[in-house]
Amino acid sequence: MTAAPRTILVVFGTRPEAIKLFPVIAALREQPGLRVRTCVTAQHRGLLDQVLSIAGLVPDIDLDLMEPGQTLDRLTARLLTGLGEVMDREKPNRVLVQGDTATAMAGALAAYYRRIPVGHVEAGLRSGDIYHPWPEEVNRRIVAPIADLHFAPTQTAADALARENIRDGVHVTGNSVVDALHWTQARIAADPSLAAGLDAVAARFAGKPVILVTTHRRESFGGGMEAIARALARIAERPDVAILFPMHPNPNVAAAMDRILGERANVVRVAPLDYPQFVRALGLCTLALTDSGGVQEEAPALGKPVLVMRETTERPEGVAAGTAKLIGADEARIVSEVFTLLDDSDAYAAMARAHNPYGDGHAARRIAEIVADAGRN
Repeated sequence: MTAAPRTILVVFGTRPEAIKLFPVIAALREQPGLRVRTCVTAQHRGLLDQVLSIAGLVPDIDLDLMEPGQTLDRLTARLLTGLGEVMDREKPNRVLVQGDTATAMAGALAAYYRRIPVGHVEAGLRSGDIYHPWPEEVNRRIVAPIADLHFAPTQTAADALARENIRDGVHVTGNSVVDALHWTQARIAADPSLAAGLDAVAARFAGKPVILVTTHRRESFGGGMEAIARALARIAERPDVAILFPMHPNPNVAAAMDRILGERANVVRVAPLDYPQFVRALGLCTLALTDSGGVQEEAPALGKPVLVMRETTERPEGVAAGTAKLIGADEARIVSEVFTLLDDSDAYAAMARAHNPYGDGHAARRIAEIVADAGRN
């Protein structure tokens, strides 16, 4: 008698989660004996939908929980009860969550309340400071003791789990963001129209070094965001430099940039890019200036130096490898480090040629095989 398929419920709600999980979902669906169900919380509605569209992924369940201005405690309560109801209906054999969002934390906790095993994709990232990044550092620490499968992207992440006495079920797989990046590059090569939205920017800035800027972290709101805006304004005073700035929709970002950076001839501020356009932007840029987690992983895969506008990072592998540098949200430091990379070819080459520590693009297959094998034991 053939055994009934095991149901794997994959839960996610933000653009970064979707980027890192769509290759995993595809790989899980290739495994015999698994029934894969997807549930999105839409913690970030518009940004999430961009990735779902390019990946051709239609969620089985959409909770649509995005609510402008909601507090973290209200969001967490809605996630916990909403995901709990989904699990009661779906009765999955395993829940899979990714990273460090409120969705991942609430999904793991709702599964724990129902004694459903949890797999954690991108496990073991630690900054060592519960307020940087906030609240992500605590979210991932909550998931860790609940999960029984920990898919660590690097040995450094696995070692961080070991320091917390989490050793069983830890697998070093690489980061699935590299899988997503390679897949998307291949799609763009086959169909350039997917990223044609940047044609005008590429033509306008041809021959100039392009700085790709992303910033959105809560801990930077206020004084930190204003310092970043002042730094960008000083960098933009150089006529030989171009800045491409996909603006996060959070009003805390836009307000500071409108007031301090304003409109400048060599600065293009655009709405958040869909994923193919963002991958193309990474290819076009000379360096990335960011406080994002994902960019710290994506840019090294393309040989792009990353200046991280944070005091701490849960991705120290890039810093150790030399492809990323922590510079904080300090105006003078940001300007100095950017100018060093623009003007010192040796300094630039040292970062651009550094080893990418985040994997070989086969993380999704490894994760799917481990999930399938776990159900056979």
